[in-house]
Amino acid sequence: MADEETDQLEGWRSVAAGWERRRDLFARATAELSERMIELLDPHPGDRVLEVAAGPGETGFRVLARIRPGGELISTDGAPEMVEAARRRASELGLTGVRFRVEDAAALSLPDNDVDCVLCRFGIMLVPDMEAAASEIARVLRPGGAAVLAVWAGTSVNPWMTAPGKAATELGHMGQPDHDAPGPFRLSDPERLRAVVASGGLAIETIEDVPVRWVAGSLDEWWETTRDTSRMLTQLTDRLTPGDIAELRMRAELNLAEFVQGDGSVEAPGVARIVLARGV
Repeated sequence: MADEETDQLEGWRSVAAGWERRRDLFARATAELSERMIELLDPHPGDRVLEVAAGPGETGFRVLARIRPGGELISTDGAPEMVEAARRRASELGLTGVRFRVEDAAALSLPDNDVDCVLCRFGIMLVPDMEAAASEIARVLRPGGAAVLAVWAGTSVNPWMTAPGKAATELGHMGQPDHDAPGPFRLSDPERLRAVVASGGLAIETIEDVPVRWVAGSLDEWWETTRDTSRMLTQLTDRLTPGDIAELRMRAELNLAEFVQGDGSVEAPGVARIVLARGV
């Protein structure tokens, strides 16, 4: 497990700069999702909110207006580079009431019952020990407090994300994905998602799907965005020849062809899944 955790952390450290560069595109694509997550979280003035696996921090920043006065957002990520990206963004926006920390989602340093709400968007399925992460969220959350987690739904409804991996498999550069390994679709099965969240001691209230709408100005922008932010694609292209990369890109773009508009832009649908649970 230690080697897997190290590999995961190093992978996310390697793409942190890309996530910072592509922050606005992802924020637009997931705006409806983020709004729904905050609505379900329902934070109040004075609340202390923990964001786990915050990445560049955009989702958590949305709670600040609702927890003033007296509230605090604790924005955390396992990769120091992600934490610094979030810190820079908060400074650009002139935000206050945010504390930034490097935290292992499976071994949080916060005390028991320390926060009123927990937010985690696209993080828990990437933690090698998901059950430990769920247990930690339950431990630091006060009884009755809300935890809202988002994961990706199935591969078939998220073509923007799956086109490169599908192409790599078709070309023999990768085997079939291991659905037990950390990755974006590891918790796409609703029952497995329910089991992992409940295993930590959280009481699940609702699970619902929310649409995501990806838009890029061109296939070039889509490809560069994916290379910037996908650990899988970054690691794969590092070991391929330029010719192999060109072939991979061509096949991946064919997998997205139905979503290319007349002006060359790309508009692809996606689906995320939200869980609302309570501390007990």
